[in-house]
Amino acid sequence: MYENKKSLEESQKQILNATEDDYMNEFQMNFFKEKLQAWKNELLQEASKTVSNLQEEPGYMPDQNDRASLEEEFSLELKKRDRDRKLLIKINKSLDSIYEDDYGYCTTCGDSIGVRRLLVRPTATQCFDCKSLDEIKEKHIRKS
Repeated sequence: MYENKKSLEESQKQILNATEDDYMNEFQMNFFKEKLQAWKNELLQEASKTVSNLQEEPGYMPDQNDRASLEEEFSLELKKRDRDRKLLIKINKSLDSIYEDDYGYCTTCGDSIGVRRLLVRPTATQCFDCKSLDEIKEKHIRKS
């Protein structure tokens, strides 16, 4: 993606300094597409390592404490992979929206999500206001 951290920071500065008229221009779309693709590749590599590690571990351990520790490690690793699987779905949806030229716009109101929010959370599908409103509604429903 980016050859070094400096070029990544320069790209982020360029995106942050862009005018509203430049929102989701070709440079920004390519930046987020590369960022999401790199994140996806990283998660897929981690998943592949997990599969290898699970296949390499011994099936039988005579010591019950060792076996319990190993099973707990497996359980934690599988929970992390499940979270990663859900994140991969969001990443793929974000990549799809880039290809459809919908990326960066709120799915609820259609306004721009904003580059600052997307830099922090590239899979965001709602602007800050709509997301905040959804969270307030969700909190209120849970209290009821």
